[in-house]
Amino acid sequence: MSERGRPRIGLSTSSVYPESTAHAFGYAAAVGYEAVEVMVGIDALSQQVDAVRQLSEHHGLPVSAIHAPCLLFTQRVWGVEPWGKLQRSAAMAKAVGAEVVVVHPPFRWQKEYARDFVNGIAALEESSGIAFAVENMYPWRTSRRRLEMYLPGWDPSDEPYANTTIDLSHAAIAQSDPVAMAERLGPRLRHIHLTDGTDSAKDEHLVPGRGDMGADVFLQHLAATGFAGEVVLEINTRRCTTREEREADLRASLEFAIEHLGAVPVPDTDGR
Repeated sequence: MSERGRPRIGLSTSSVYPESTAHAFGYAAAVGYEAVEVMVGIDALSQQVDAVRQLSEHHGLPVSAIHAPCLLFTQRVWGVEPWGKLQRSAAMAKAVGAEVVVVHPPFRWQKEYARDFVNGIAALEESSGIAFAVENMYPWRTSRRRLEMYLPGWDPSDEPYANTTIDLSHAAIAQSDPVAMAERLGPRLRHIHLTDGTDSAKDEHLVPGRGDMGADVFLQHLAATGFAGEVVLEINTRRCTTREEREADLRASLEFAIEHLGAVPVPDTDGR
């Protein structure tokens, strides 16, 4: 919980893709975010502890979480051994002062990794002192069927993880009620990827309020139940053609979060 009486609101570096991790810190500082979640990806800076620490110190923004490189397009970042990636993610988190690593459940074809994933995550948390917040995913949908692509499953409330993440865009694809999931998780809900989605089978990551997931109701539920974890905006701004358009979407997202978590003024871009 921040000093403002509500959860701290951060920005995921993935929100400014294809711009860099360095740009993400700059946007976050300019718009008025309170922290940054670093997505470890193909951007070389995101893989370097010293670079992330320097960006955090330069902009005066703490790192709230490290997102482990477990996406399809980051399968070879930090090697191909999944547990090694998670260990490096924990080491980076500890080095930059973050308490959380966000991780996806294994893909079905990662059978050996998936076999002991639940126990392995618990063991990593105990050995590292870092919370591994397992994120909700979704069945891959086609026009005729739903394909279960994650093991032990896409819904973290089905497993005894100590720490979890809810992503509203992923909940949209799964056609899953995020408030109901939050209620099932209770105090095990540690981290939020605030975004939005529709009934599309695509992972849209819309600005919150521009989809159908009731992001306002979800945030109000978090506030009412005393959620004390991190709220991180993870939106897709790839269609923005100018810095001004991207900054406007980032500002609209922050204002939405503040409005529904507790009204606090958003500073102007010049810091007033």
